[in-house]
Amino acid sequence: MEQLRDAAAEGRIDLDELDTRLEQALKSKTHAELAVLTADLPRLHSSESRPPLVLKGGMHGASRGPGRWEVPGHVVARGGMGGVKVDFTRVQCRLTEVAVEAYGEMAGVTIVIPDAWAADTSGMDPGVGGFTDKTTPDRLPGTPLIRLTGSAGMAGVVIRHPSRWERRKLRSNPAH
Repeated sequence: MEQLRDAAAEGRIDLDELDTRLEQALKSKTHAELAVLTADLPRLHSSESRPPLVLKGGMHGASRGPGRWEVPGHVVARGGMGGVKVDFTRVQCRLTEVAVEAYGEMAGVTIVIPDAWAADTSGMDPGVGGFTDKTTPDRLPGTPLIRLTGSAGMAGVVIRHPSRWERRKLRSNPAH
């Protein structure tokens, strides 16, 4: 139903078609019946179709996640004085690659990716604060690659998989 609403919002189907397909979705009993409702929709989930997500730490910090949020093809995180955390652990991402620009500035940037994802960090400048990559190269097929670029600035940039505490929280509150 979410995919159908997105398609209508993006102009890929009209409102009458949306109503018809939503009604069919509510009556569907199998995944195959649901798949038919979106199979003919043109995909607009390329990095050009959506504006980048820009997070600025400012004085008080900024974060995105953990939780469900739509991942654009380009994310910009600027640490500012309050820092930025970008948590991809609960997202639904249809992209094969996500470009992330991170600028540590005064308070730093932390990026958390699921265990199944991998990161290419060859475009990062360690700056004064340093850059830390705690990810593993073990990428499952069909999962996104995070292509990280930018500068660690004064406070640094860290990209990692979930910590023990975050894993425990994810297990105790599984995604629905």
